[in-house]
Amino acid sequence: METHGLPEIARAMLLLGRLDGRLQNSPDTDIFLSRARLNGAVALAGLAGVPIDVRALQDWIAGRSPPPRASEGLNDPISVAAVFHLALTRDEDVMDPISLATLHMLRSVLDDRAQAATYASGDLAHFGPLWRQIKASADEPFQSTDLLSLAERVFALAAVTEPAPASSANVVSFDGRSLELPPRQRDRLWLIAVAVPRMLYRAGFTSRIIPSLVLLPKFLPSSPADLAESLAVGIGRAARTGLRELDAIERAASRTLSDYAVTKRSKAPLLARLLISYPGLQPAAVARLLGVTPQGARKLLATLGSSAAHGERLRQPSTLT
Repeated sequence: METHGLPEIARAMLLLGRLDGRLQNSPDTDIFLSRARLNGAVALAGLAGVPIDVRALQDWIAGRSPPPRASEGLNDPISVAAVFHLALTRDEDVMDPISLATLHMLRSVLDDRAQAATYASGDLAHFGPLWRQIKASADEPFQSTDLLSLAERVFALAAVTEPAPASSANVVSFDGRSLELPPRQRDRLWLIAVAVPRMLYRAGFTSRIIPSLVLLPKFLPSSPADLAESLAVGIGRAARTGLRELDAIERAASRTLSDYAVTKRSKAPLLARLLISYPGLQPAAVARLLGVTPQGARKLLATLGSSAAHGERLRQPSTLT
């Protein structure tokens, strides 16, 4: 689709419409959405002050490692487990059968709720009520379908979620002196960013939630108009990258079908598709997903060398945002 010569917003909307349309008809939308969740979570983690990469999330999901940064002692402002849990919670109540199926599949491998309770209970207690408030506001009807309206909603949420001035904390030192320390402030813009793909869907820009469309910058610009321009640039970039990613996924999935043209009862093709989204799945997870014995899972994994290679080639996709 030729978009040169069009205004930035028009180009962005055309590209987003093309991606959204492709996802309505692609046989591999489920794989794209699964990987888009990982890309979106990585973008959110960066905004929350805990930068990670897709490989780290895949290792966690596959059971090869604990949550990224869980034990590095980096005094992180928030656990990656909490970010990931809230990112998945964003669209769990949207009645899109493909999205719900991919969410169920992911949670069959990694229960983000249990992981968040284990690694991020303090973060959930701190951010949970605010996130529910943001999510409810994100679902309110938009007066018009344009990026300026969405940008104005973001600014309104930023004002609502601005932490109220807190009194300083009084601390008594070891030598008996009384010290007054300023309250610890935590950046909350990332919580609004969690809801941006949802707002794009609610405003009618997309026909389903595309989890990778986390478009907010680290800091808001000076006005909603400036943010609308930034969103247009981000949408165009994300849509172009998403189209390339979908092309790559469809090629890999097509190779998978040709490599494993076996009996209809064979679970090898399904496992090969799962490995495109979650390379390195362990036998216990495969057994749960496919309803086979652990021994059967190990046997299936042993036969999928070429599919695993496809997954490795797609292991670190280009950032979608």
